[in-house]
Amino acid sequence: MKVTIGVSNHHVHLTEEDFKILFGEDGKLEVFRELTQPGQFASNQKVDIESPSGKISGLRILGPFRSYTQVEVSKTDTRLLKVDAPVRSSGDLEGAGEITIVGPCGKITKNALIIANRHIHITKEQREEFGLAGVSEVKLVVSTSKGGVFDHVQIKEAPNSYFEVHLDTDDANGFLIQQGEEGEIQF
Repeated sequence: MKVTIGVSNHHVHLTEEDFKILFGEDGKLEVFRELTQPGQFASNQKVDIESPSGKISGLRILGPFRSYTQVEVSKTDTRLLKVDAPVRSSGDLEGAGEITIVGPCGKITKNALIIANRHIHITKEQREEFGLAGVSEVKLVVSTSKGGVFDHVQIKEAPNSYFEVHLDTDDANGFLIQQGEEGEIQF
């Protein structure tokens, strides 16, 4: 079974409250471009992230606002920042690394730094149609010039999902994967 691959660069999800600290009370989250997942978008607004040992500038904020603030990075980013971050599903901030998010009007420091797990967005109907009901993890086989197999790709079921696997830039670069290429699901 084939699935489109989406490559996810480092980015930030914010609560509305934290956004106002970073961008001011009158700040607005503006759409830069729509993402493949329905209702989600990359915004025009960017922030910097800092640790005591490093800084990364220009992380894009993804919208809409969430009920939690989260910074998703790659393992390479954590080495640059010299901060440990666990591999987690979005919204699972248990053990998240401490990071300072800096905007034009303020900054916040939170335990919000994670490496997002590899995951496939899928609807309940697609999950049943593809024989993935009751399956929580699969393998993803890619056939690029430096292809291979990804283990522990989690199934992320939600209504109105666009059927797509999300990998971070370290995963994509290691296997020479380009945005929009396909992989094959095995279970």
